[in-house]
This record gives sequence, structure tokens and C-alpha cells, in this order.
Amino acid sequence: MTTDDGRPSPPVTSTSIFLLSLARRIETELNALLAPLDLTVSRLGLLAHIGVVPGASFSDLARMSGITVQSAHGAVKALAAAGLVRDGNARAGSPSTLQITAEGGRLLEAAQRAAAEVDDR
Repeated sequence: MTTDDGRPSPPVTSTSIFLLSLARRIETELNALLAPLDLTVSRLGLLAHIGVVPGASFSDLARMSGITVQSAHGAVKALAAAGLVRDGNARAGSPSTLQITAEGGRLLEAAQRAAAEVDDR
């Protein structure tokens, strides 16, 4: 699109596009700082939810994280295999009682410091 004098007009501005661009930049920066911790923004979110809401169900975690229950199961299984969370009631057919482990707590603190570093930029 051009103006009457033939010069290009300024790009259309959109609050939504601006916020999405900013969010992508922040997520990229945070993922770069989380990589040495073997975390991603998504895994950090799940770990934080479990830390704040011990005993949260997989449905609760999926809802809080904006993912499917099946994805929550897979992600929590990976967190458990890494020793970051445990299920105090890991019996088929029984509700899960997910809890963060001491190692998960230490990792969460380190990840929160990384997030604070991105916030400060």
C-alpha cells in the first residue's frame, strides 16, 4: 500500500501482533536460559504448577497448561523419570497425587532465577 505521494505507508499496527511478537522473543530468551537446566518453558510451567498445587490431577495440569490430558501424562512421566516429580499414589485407576521432589524444587528455583533474568532485560 502506498500514500498519495507514492511513499509506502507505515505498516498496520496491531496490539495482538505486537504482543505475540514480544511473547515469542521472551520465550526464545527464556528457553535459551533454561536449556542448560534441561528445561523448556512448557516443562517449567508443569513443574511450577505441580510445585504450587501439590496433588493436582492430570486434568488440572492440562487445563492450567493449555494442553491435552494425554500430553500432560507424557510430560509428567518425563519429569518423573528425571526425578523432578513423584506420584505418591501411582496405582492404575487411582487419582494421582503428584508432588515436586527436592531435586525438582532446586531446579524450579534455578529456573525462576532464569525467568527473573529475562524479566530484568
